Amino acid sequence: MTFNLSRSGQRNAAGDDRALYLKVFAGEVLTAFQQKQVMMDKHQVMTITHGKSASFPVVGTVEARYMKPGDELAGDVIQHGERIITIDDLLTASTTIANIDEAMNHYDTRSIYSNELGQALANTADKHLLQLGVLAARTAGTEAGEPGGSVITNAGAATDSEALIASIFACAQTFAEKDVPEDEQYFFLRPAAYFKLAQNTKLLNKDWGGAGVYADGKVLRVAGITLVPTNHLPNGVIANDTVLAGTGNKYAGNFSTTVGLAMQRQALGTVKLLDLSMETEYETRRQGTFVVAKYAMGHGILRPACAIEVKTA
Repeated sequence: MTFNLSRSGQRNAAGDDRALYLKVFAGEVLTAFQQKQVMMDKHQVMTITHGKSASFPVVGTVEARYMKPGDELAGDVIQHGERIITIDDLLTASTTIANIDEAMNHYDTRSIYSNELGQALANTADKHLLQLGVLAARTAGTEAGEPGGSVITNAGAATDSEALIASIFACAQTFAEKDVPEDEQYFFLRPAAYFKLAQNTKLLNKDWGGAGVYADGKVLRVAGITLVPTNHLPNGVIANDTVLAGTGNKYAGNFSTTVGLAMQRQALGTVKLLDLSMETEYETRRQGTFVVAKYAMGHGILRPACAIEVKTA
């Protein structure tokens, strides 16, 4: 006897009975990646369709001059340079979804697994960019006459909210002196430091021009710079030949005394070759579906003048 079976994973009741499940899974991975990311929209991103690197132009400035009667304008030389950002090796996060798990608790299991894959990739991308932001602050100027990054040292910045506030104001002053654009300036700091600032009445009291809510434990800005709390600010030594060091160890360094990173979006650039995507394959001998989330991108320093490290020593 024949009977009709409705397969909720099929598209139009035909073909692969897991087709829709896998698309939902991929969407959940993408959602987890986007929700966990704090850095991707705070710097410059370029997408390429082929190749191993991309070039970002660096253009110098020109000075104004007075012209007297009879003078001839010869024109000034504007310096040009470029920053080459290379693609890192393929970064992956993977797991196997067992048939027995799907049969017993398919949706909950899938949701947990998809969230973990997305978070793994998002966490790594965030950490790479924040490490690179600190390294940008330690980098000299570019070949087009751009100034280099800056490092502000304040022994009490990690434990004293007043000292940290003073350091952030020093960052704002440094940005202004280097003509860094005032919009899209961010200060990345760890949650412990952020909540110390959230208890400082100067930042919350409207008589002082404060912006924040004490009851919610939120403070929005200091010296016009938007605060971004994150667990991904580097802490300690990132050794060579590790995942966090990246391809060619370009994100490695000693961040033991780093307290915060002030950054304007022009400081860093990302080149995407393969955006976040999914691959799946059913493995008979394992009686499960092997799932891989992956992307191929690389990060690099564009304008070090747009990055400032705050450290304790």
